[in-house]
Amino acid sequence: MTENPSESHPPGPIMSRRETLQATAGAVALAALPPLSATATSAPALDTNTVTLTMTVNGRAQTLSVDPRQSILDVLRETLNLTGTKKGCNQGACGACTVLVDGRRIVSCLTLASMHDGAQIETIEGLEKDGVLHPLQEAFVEHAGLQCGFCTPGQIMSGLGCIAEGHAGSPEEIQFWMSGNICRCGAYPGIVAAVADAAGRT
Repeated sequence: MTENPSESHPPGPIMSRRETLQATAGAVALAALPPLSATATSAPALDTNTVTLTMTVNGRAQTLSVDPRQSILDVLRETLNLTGTKKGCNQGACGACTVLVDGRRIVSCLTLASMHDGAQIETIEGLEKDGVLHPLQEAFVEHAGLQCGFCTPGQIMSGLGCIAEGHAGSPEEIQFWMSGNICRCGAYPGIVAAVADAAGRT
């Protein structure tokens, strides 16, 4: 009688349906990957170009080499270590990063530093002189125009711009022209009073 091969050699372990699907998926994923050498050679080189620009920041001349994609906010905070200017929403909506550029208030998170070569920039750090606060800073203290303080540098810089623009003639006018600066603590009455007070002193 001829020997039945299936009887003399028992079958190997049987894979479950789950194991079969996992093995198949793994094989497909591996097959889809490009060869290692192709991956290494096709990766684009990182762009390391920089631009050199000069700025006067709080009265001090600065020559900087920056990534052309950097905002003024990032240059102030990361390159010049002027961290008084705050990064809030980073989308230009909250006003926490407001600074003065050539005397005009801007949201520095949306402003490329490379577009302002030769600019005069003023930040919150440049207001105090020889230990004496700026009149608007004093007014913020006197009128309790702050609570947590995070938005305060941007509020003060925006307030300076508001006064310089001639938009501080009444509380309603100040509210309108300061509406781009958000205070999550709700210290708006004190902020408006401080700007009005400082406007009257100048």
